[in-house]
Amino acid sequence: MTARRDAPAAPGRTALVTGASSGIGEATARLLAAAGTHVLLHGRDRDRLAALAAETGGTALDADLADPEAAAELAERALAVTGRVDTLVNNAGLGWAGPLTELAPEHLTRLVTVNLTAPLELTRALLPGMLARGHGRIVFVTSIAGRTGVAGEAVYAATKSGLDAFADSLRFELHGTGVEVGVVVPGVVRTAFFERRGKPYARTTPKPVSAQRVAAAVVRAAERPCDYYVPRWLRLPVALRGAVPGTYRALATRFGAES
Repeated sequence: MTARRDAPAAPGRTALVTGASSGIGEATARLLAAAGTHVLLHGRDRDRLAALAAETGGTALDADLADPEAAAELAERALAVTGRVDTLVNNAGLGWAGPLTELAPEHLTRLVTVNLTAPLELTRALLPGMLARGHGRIVFVTSIAGRTGVAGEAVYAATKSGLDAFADSLRFELHGTGVEVGVVVPGVVRTAFFERRGKPYARTTPKPVSAQRVAAAVVRAAERPCDYYVPRWLRLPVALRGAVPGTYRALATRFGAES
């Protein structure tokens, strides 16, 4: 596939950030706006989105991505505001912790829809415009859970692993088009995520990192697309799992691989 390549200075003139009403998305939106990007702010909390839009000069687009139609509608609304999306940050996500047998069917569906289906749908909807212009950035915020597996979070880990596979495949598909893909792989982040999933983070190590630190990696992933681990030492368990999977599984089973 070929396309004209005349990429502007990254991260782009207009960015859609999902999950921008709190945490990593909120911090990312602030950084992008400070760099001169017009931010389209997605989230479910209308009041927080309105306040952030007033602060950043962005545009609030509230939606619940658990609705199967919401992702396509969000893409349409985003394009109606500015006519283009140069950078898509797929950040919105839900968590749930506990034995798989205790996960209600409707919540399983919600996890898969928000964490996996919605980013795929948004990407599919916004990609044609990027290809037509010959430039674009798509950033996925995944999780170390998707690269190593986490006990008690099987469905969450599966959705993040799916995003990883999608991002890699898309990179190959888009090679040479001017549209590039970045991935940010956070570990434990100091946000309301753990309270919302129904189980606070109780381990002493690893220590949570700030949402601002992850947001800085998201902006780097838009500027220079590749994989970014936050913190960087998370590459080590991933490398161990790839090199000696049996040893990794034995250690994870013995010492606990849950958060």
